[in-house]
Amino acid sequence: MSVDVREFDVVVVGHGIAGMSAAVSAMESGAKVAVLERAPFEEYGGNTRYTEAFLRLKNENELFDDFESLLAEVGSANPDPVLVHATTQPYEQWPGIVRSNDVTDADLIQTFASSVVPTIDWLKTFGVNFIPAYLAHVTCREDPPLLAPSGGGIAMIEALHAACEKGDVEIFYETTARRLIQDDSDAVVGVRAVGRRNKRIDVMGRAVVLACGGFEGNREMLQRYMGASAINTRPVARGGNYNKGEGIRMALDIGAAPAGDYGGYHANPVDPRSGQPEAKVLIFPFGVLVNKKGQRFTDEGPGADHRIYDGVCHEIQDQPQGKAFLIMDDRINDIEEYTRSIFTDQPPVEAQSFDEIAEQFDLPVDSLKKTMADYNAACRDGSFEPTHEDGLATDGVVPPKSNWARSVDRPPFLCYPLISAPILTFGGVKVNTKAQVVNTDGEVIPGLYAAGEVIGLYYRQYAAATSVLRGMVFGRIAGQDAAQVQAP
Repeated sequence: MSVDVREFDVVVVGHGIAGMSAAVSAMESGAKVAVLERAPFEEYGGNTRYTEAFLRLKNENELFDDFESLLAEVGSANPDPVLVHATTQPYEQWPGIVRSNDVTDADLIQTFASSVVPTIDWLKTFGVNFIPAYLAHVTCREDPPLLAPSGGGIAMIEALHAACEKGDVEIFYETTARRLIQDDSDAVVGVRAVGRRNKRIDVMGRAVVLACGGFEGNREMLQRYMGASAINTRPVARGGNYNKGEGIRMALDIGAAPAGDYGGYHANPVDPRSGQPEAKVLIFPFGVLVNKKGQRFTDEGPGADHRIYDGVCHEIQDQPQGKAFLIMDDRINDIEEYTRSIFTDQPPVEAQSFDEIAEQFDLPVDSLKKTMADYNAACRDGSFEPTHEDGLATDGVVPPKSNWARSVDRPPFLCYPLISAPILTFGGVKVNTKAQVVNTDGEVIPGLYAAGEVIGLYYRQYAAATSVLRGMVFGRIAGQDAAQVQAP
């Protein structure tokens, strides 16, 4: 079988913010660049295409004060203190086991933080504008604004795509990377890919940048790492369906060190009836969540921080059929602008009784009525404050509800079905401050770089508004360094 072989300097896998940042920065450094993109032209951009792209900055020149401390907080899971202490020495003195340790190194966090503002400035040269942006969550209304690109993530993608079209970048759409190509010295020198009709193409280069997302679009990998109930999830937006984990698997196959929490993801609860991107329903703290058995299963109001969504979504995933049902009553109308936290295009089911809700969603009516009676009996008088934690908790019911616990007994009742929808997965590969992938012995794999979701950065919890930044910052770093790799 004849093989189509193409020659470039740098090969980038992925067309999201990480891939585009890598491609353009490599091009600016004088490299001839190829971009491999599984999606068709009409859907390029990965998850970035669909996101508001919140960025953890106060303004264009200033990070949030907790930027580095928050990344450090979520950067490991019960690490060995001896190995962590070794990182206080200069990097070149670290033993291999420390360089490959599954902890987000302090120097990587520092590099990330110090590169954010220069990367924002760089994107502005392509016409990207940044504006203050508020999270559309009622319980976060009193939080300070973040930064976001005007027009959302797609604005950045289109600006960088235009730069690619003007420069020496060739983009291969509907082309999926399958494995890395190595030379006799085990340096990475290309990517074996397939296009339409399974046509093989070998795209060669002095370096490869893996920037093709996580594995939220791959049920096999989700179930392998997160359990059988992961079959109940679906990506939060269409772009996530293209993220099937090949970049991570290809790197692991040639010895890359894993990093990040393979059993974790960042998610939102979405309405499964809706086909639109990010059909989020974020008002569940103000109602009651029940499963298909008509039973409560979680604390609906553990806190006002939007980080609570991940834990609640994992619990929804584990329920029968992976479904939950948010039940509210007419009191929801007491909350000003509560609809700004609802993104589904489907209306709630309205009912005059719990019997009707049970019938609509095929729930056991007796169980549902008992659940609601027990919950209502556990609610206590107190001050209800929807914009922040109010301490209005239940008393004597399991599971408890920590905040916003008001009776749900005043019809009409409103009900939304919910499922867990991963936004990004946490598991990836280990990189150094140049975005070079290191192997399980802590050595750099020559010619291999990673950026964006392929980099394992988070453990147990997501550091809010840092993922798009991770893509743009390490994409740019990877592209710049990859362009300097010399031919063997």
